[in-house]
Amino acid sequence: MRIPAHSVCTAIRDDIVSGVFERGSRLTEEVLARRYGVSRVPVREALRTLESEGFVVTRRHAGACVAEPTEQEAADLLEIRMLLEPLGAARAAQRRSEAHLKVLRGLVRLGQERVRRGEGEDLRSLGGWFHETLAQASGSPALIALLTQLRHKITWMYAVEQPARPADSWAEHGALVDAVARRDAERARALAAQHAERVTAAHRLRRTDRPGHTGGGAARVRTSQHPVNIAGVRH
Repeated sequence: MRIPAHSVCTAIRDDIVSGVFERGSRLTEEVLARRYGVSRVPVREALRTLESEGFVVTRRHAGACVAEPTEQEAADLLEIRMLLEPLGAARAAQRRSEAHLKVLRGLVRLGQERVRRGEGEDLRSLGGWFHETLAQASGSPALIALLTQLRHKITWMYAVEQPARPADSWAEHGALVDAVARRDAERARALAAQHAERVTAAHRLRRTDRPGHTGGGAARVRTSQHPVNIAGVRH
């Protein structure tokens, strides 16, 4: 069975974002094909997609390498997200379905319950699911794709400090869902803008300087093989 290139692309992207492949390191088709248990054809297609997304660059005499974004490029991503997330929230208020609303309310309840119990381990993932669902509720494939790509890149480039008052963060999520439920697009836009501005202040660039790193070396990975799970990968 031919493994879809988008599944291979998701697996490579996830490994780049999580730091399995270091910035500046080479990504050879042979090594990647062996790692994910696929042929070189879907790997080649995946690398082209990842280059178009900015995760991979092609260098003369080195081939495909993990990109090394500048601080300015990283800062631009946060600014772009601050512009797009309010738009997505406004669109969600206009186009959301009852199913979207049910999921959003459920995530807010879970988040607030975790905060009350002092169980902070899942809060970051719950917040990610909340914003992903809110983007899906916008009903705009182009906007969903942009926000998804931004989320991947920002996770790759930044570490995020846990909020000092997580209850306030989830209260903001709850107010945003209320605005979406009322189909109040302007209120949703304003609340999303305030939330994005506050959250952005908690982002800190990840350190990329490593002793002896000169870039262009072969990618170091944690395991020698990482078969692609077609059913489980996200796209």
